[in-house]
Amino acid sequence: MDKVVNIKSIFELQRLGGMEPLHHPLIMVVRLEEIPKLPDEYPTSMCYDFYSIGLKRNLNGYVKYGREKYDFQEGIMGFSAPGQLISYDRDVTFGSSGWILFFHREILFGHPLSELIHNYGFFDYDVNEALHLSKSEEMLMEQIFENINSEYNQQFDTYSKSVVLSNIELLLTYTNRFYGRQFITRNDASSSLIYRFQREIKNRFERKYLLDSGLPTVALLADALHVSPNYLSDALKTLTGKSTQEHIHFQLIQKAKQNLLATNKSIAEIAFELGFEYPQYFSRLFKEKTGMTPTDYRK
Repeated sequence: MDKVVNIKSIFELQRLGGMEPLHHPLIMVVRLEEIPKLPDEYPTSMCYDFYSIGLKRNLNGYVKYGREKYDFQEGIMGFSAPGQLISYDRDVTFGSSGWILFFHREILFGHPLSELIHNYGFFDYDVNEALHLSKSEEMLMEQIFENINSEYNQQFDTYSKSVVLSNIELLLTYTNRFYGRQFITRNDASSSLIYRFQREIKNRFERKYLLDSGLPTVALLADALHVSPNYLSDALKTLTGKSTQEHIHFQLIQKAKQNLLATNKSIAEIAFELGFEYPQYFSRLFKEKTGMTPTDYRK
């Protein structure tokens, strides 16, 4: 892989790519068809200090977020948060179409999105968890990009920021809706994920795993299933009504109940076997989830 270049500002990205001058220092929206051939010195492995949202069709090669590659040959959306590694073929935009939007966190200050942006977990999905759009969904998203572009290309006034951010918020809201649809309608992928997750979490609560590795974490389960933690939790929440952490707690309490009723082990021994370093933490969680202490449950 080429040397990773940290791109600290959208201005730096615009200058490196030889794109049109910025209309605002904190945001840039670009049609992929209008991106010029990238110069030879343009880096192919970068880490942005800002957000990006792309609607990409027929990219000439691959885009890679972190460790995963993806061929964007249809109407697919991808998202990246500050600090993510992005790599791609040098001629990736040749013959492509779609949009890409970049914006700094600072432009959100004073708007509800400044706090809400953390709730949109898809910014931390892996690229192989990109959003696939139907034709009607694609047209709707395209119109929102058009709205942002229209406002971006006008003289910025008192209302410009509010209009742009309202459209970005709308874009993110529809993304949440469409991801919810994707989790449900892509049955083969969803069913496989649920099956593999249930098998993995049950295995992780076997005594040998708990003694060797402690309680399973969301990150550990996601890594075992080759998905990002946010994608796993969002998919499980949509398909089962419980997040990954809630599934972990459910399995933990079921295992604890079994041990409390089927053995004469002390509460401290059971807590240790379940991966707790301190028995009081186990007792506190057990009471929170069941309404009674482990001792009371055993009685």
